[in-house]
Amino acid sequence: MKTQYDSRPIGIFDSGVGGLTVLKELLAAFPNENFIYLGDTARVPYGAKSTRTIERYTIQVADFLIRRNVKGLVAACNTASALGLGALRAHCDTPVLGVIQPGCQQAMEHIKDKNSHIGIIGTRSTIASGAYPNTLALFEPQLKVSSLACPLFVPLVEEGWLEHTATRIIVEENLAPFIKNPVDILILGCTHYPVLKPVIAQILGKKTILIDSAEAVSESLGKLFKKVILPTQNNNTQMVEFYVTDVADRFQEVAGRFLDSLNVASVEMVDL
Repeated sequence: MKTQYDSRPIGIFDSGVGGLTVLKELLAAFPNENFIYLGDTARVPYGAKSTRTIERYTIQVADFLIRRNVKGLVAACNTASALGLGALRAHCDTPVLGVIQPGCQQAMEHIKDKNSHIGIIGTRSTIASGAYPNTLALFEPQLKVSSLACPLFVPLVEEGWLEHTATRIIVEENLAPFIKNPVDILILGCTHYPVLKPVIAQILGKKTILIDSAEAVSESLGKLFKKVILPTQNNNTQMVEFYVTDVADRFQEVAGRFLDSLNVASVEMVDL
């Protein structure tokens, strides 16, 4: 049987730049694939908005990418995954992958027994949604799960305060409950947070395993290629298109901290 291929790009979206941590992993894991990234920077952050608003934003962003003929969608935003994914899947036929299920699956791979303590950090909306504890309960109802909202982490990342003295103080203060009552596994429930992994790991210590949703999504997308999405064949010139809904220059500046060597030379501003 002849292998089928699909040269269309994969669409990735986030409320801002945090989803670039996911894009970085996918670029490395799937060098033959092309990607389109959309950051809804005019309406960031999603984390403080209502479910109804997030559902509307998620559908609008996805529609933009679908009009550009993507073959799959990655909601590289924990808040959109927690509150908007159901509405999005009901709205479109395009395969959609969120970040919560992959992150929970990866966390479960590190569980030693039912007494393991899993911590979750994320935006207020993600934590309030209960999406992570509810998903983890599907795997193992008896797990001890603790959640913390850490809304100050996103501005720290976007301002580039990765090694600033204030960053360590803020991270340590926010994670104080997990320092007092240690967790075996910590799920980084916001795509900005992997950028803070070094300081988080230093504060919590080597015994705490950090789950990076960007890495987990990469594994899940690989499974989708085997089941739902057809891969691109022999693409020697990987392409990425970048779109934002506001302040393209600022996006380019911050994107450099996320994507390292990748040159974000062109960012187009669009109106959804």
